[in-house]
Amino acid sequence: MNPKISELLARIQQMESEIELEMKRKRAELQADFEETRVKFEREVLEQQRRFKTGIIAYLLSADLLSVLTAPVIYAVLVPMLLLDLFITIYQHICFRVYGIPRVKRSDYFVYDRAHLAYLNLIEKINCAYCSYGNGLMAYGREVVARTEQYWCPIKHARKVMGAHPYYTGFVDFGDAESYQSELEHLRHKLTELNNTPE
Repeated sequence: MNPKISELLARIQQMESEIELEMKRKRAELQADFEETRVKFEREVLEQQRRFKTGIIAYLLSADLLSVLTAPVIYAVLVPMLLLDLFITIYQHICFRVYGIPRVKRSDYFVYDRAHLAYLNLIEKINCAYCSYGNGLMAYGREVVARTEQYWCPIKHARKVMGAHPYYTGFVDFGDAESYQSELEHLRHKLTELNNTPE
């Protein structure tokens, strides 16, 4: 890989690490408060959150017509999402085993913590769970496809790729046939170094 690109990627990784550390620090502050005055703090937070909660009837009465009309279309996508989830899971459990690619731990990609927010009513919690599932599924599927691409065709595109997965920067440059032949096995081997353990 080009040394300048390697240097830039290292700087990006450093910044991402710093962002994650700052986010962890903020979460730790909240966690410390919870641990220090657990019962009192929880009650205060829950009471504060409940003041912002909209009851289900008021929520439905305040819903605009477009929300009501599009809700069936939005939720109809659940069926293909469930099928996609099933096929991605079956695919990786069969094919990744055959080729020695570490399987993606599905549960790492699905987070449903918004259900604990006292300021959301039941409908809002269902909506949040739906969005969490959809985004988790896309992230899970992306990781499975990214590992597949690194194993079978780790070549960069000639055009810019929007939102490329994290393995993409290590792929061989477009049109570099010699590097492709020499790097393919190396890139495949790098997949075996991933620490994700299957469910």
